[in-house]
Order: sequence, then structure tokens, then C-alpha cells
Amino acid sequence: MRKIIDAHIHLDHYPSHDIEQVVNGDSTVDALIGVSYNLASCIQNQAFSQKFKKFKSAFGWHPEQTLISGNDFSQLIDWIKVSNQDMIAIGEVGLPYYSRQKTKIPIEGYIERLETFIHLANKWKKPIVLHAVYDDAPIVCNLLEKYDIKKAHFHWFKGDLQTISRLIDNNYFISITPDIVYEKEIQELVRLYPIEKMMVETDGPWPFEGPFQGRITHPNMIHTSINMIAEIKQLPSVDVYRQLYKNTTSFYHL
Repeated sequence: MRKIIDAHIHLDHYPSHDIEQVVNGDSTVDALIGVSYNLASCIQNQAFSQKFKKFKSAFGWHPEQTLISGNDFSQLIDWIKVSNQDMIAIGEVGLPYYSRQKTKIPIEGYIERLETFIHLANKWKKPIVLHAVYDDAPIVCNLLEKYDIKKAHFHWFKGDLQTISRLIDNNYFISITPDIVYEKEIQELVRLYPIEKMMVETDGPWPFEGPFQGRITHPNMIHTSINMIAEIKQLPSVDVYRQLYKNTTSFYHL
């Protein structure tokens, strides 16, 4: 049986009646990496990790929201410090690229928050899960290099050729979503990026188009992604399954 791991999912954002099906509804899904959005999300994901053996938590603060206040951020960081043994990574953290396309919010405060998370990842030797695309990715690379971070996972990455080369040179990982089926930009990224530094994800419950239109985002969509990766890389699908599984278990110490 071809086992899969969803390397990035927001399980706490699903309707409660769908959660059991998402976690246990397909026997090919071997593990899920659940990233957090804020403190309440961290607490919920901690509970999920205690309830579901295959669910692994990452704790962080998603950047695509109003900048968290100093007091709230201190409360979040204090909670993570106490609870860090219950997480396998820092995440999801990064910079608010999409929010800044809508309103010209200053980025400096977000960079400061991100640097705190990167410092903690370095201190605890934890992987870090990053929301960093297009023009924001080089800024994040600067911080990762400053702290000599080795285990960085750029989820649903998008960027120019220069930044792609930089990620490859630094041995950073990326993860591919089901939009690989219909997005030329992601297909080209897969063509360029070493499969040894690649994972697969859903970013669920984020909805997808094409053959997934109108369907609840489920980790089993990853099978379609893997078959597309195999086609682009011109490799046997069984080898791609094996490599992606190995990459994810090794990166996250599963």
C-alpha cells in the first residue's frame, strides 16, 4: 500500500463533524503535520495530537492576520515554551505577502515576530514551517541564514528562479499542494526542485479547483499530486511515493 503523509494541514479549521474522517477516513494516510494559526489553534492542535496518534502538532502564529500585540505575543511565546515538548516543529510562521497585496501594512513588526520564532527553532533544534512566498521569501532566507537554520520547510512555495536556487543551495524543503494538477507555476517548480527536498501537503481545508472542485480537501488528494510529480519528474510513481515518504519522516523525525 502506498502510504502518504500530509506535511501541512490546518485540522482545527475543519468543521468538527469532518475531523474524524479527515484523520482516519483513509488508511493510506500515515501521518498529518498540523500547523497552528494562533494560541487557540495551538491549544486545539495539542489536544488533537493527544487524541489522534497519527496527528503531529506544530505551534506558531500565521502571518496573514493583523499583527499580534506585544502582550498577546508574549502569552503565545510563554505557552509555546511550556508546551514545546508536545510539538514537532515551529509553525506556521512567516510574512504576510497576500495581506500586503490588499493593504500596504508595514512589514517590520512581522519580521520581528518571525525572528523570535526562528530564534526558538534554533534554540530547540526544531524544524520551522514557513509561509514565505514571492518577494517575502528572500527576507525569510536572510533570517534563516543569520541563525544558521538547517531544517526549514517552505510550504506551498512560490518564487522566482533566483530564490528557488537559493532554497536549493541551502537544502531547504518545499511541499506541493494538489494545485500541481492545474497550475503551471507549481509544475515548473516541481520540474526544477530536487525530489530529495520535497514533501506533499493539502493546506486543508483550503479548497482546490480542477478535479477537486466542490470537494472537501482531504489528505487522500495527495495521491493525485504524487502521480503528477512522478509524471513531471519522469520517475516511477512507486519511487516517488517512497522518496516523499522518506523525506517527510526524516525531516520531522516521525
